[in-house]
Amino acid sequence: MAWIEIVPDDEWADSGPLSDLYEVVVDRDYGRIDYIMSVHSLNPRSLAAHDGVYRSAMAGTRTLRKAEREMIALVVSLQNHCHY
Repeated sequence: MAWIEIVPDDEWADSGPLSDLYEVVVDRDYGRIDYIMSVHSLNPRSLAAHDGVYRSAMAGTRTLRKAEREMIALVVSLQNHCHY
């Protein structure tokens, strides 16, 4: 498995542009940043872009309910052998 350097969650508040993004991407249920988002911590612009794509995909259509979008995301992840 590849290893990607990240800024640890507890250092985001002191990391300039990351401090603005922390509240946007923190998983409120667990009080931490999901790893898929933290891999962008060295490049805050890519983090903001990833979050924008995710939010658009999960809320950007009126023809599908949230549960249907989540189901599609699950099937795609399974098809791609995604482990999270």
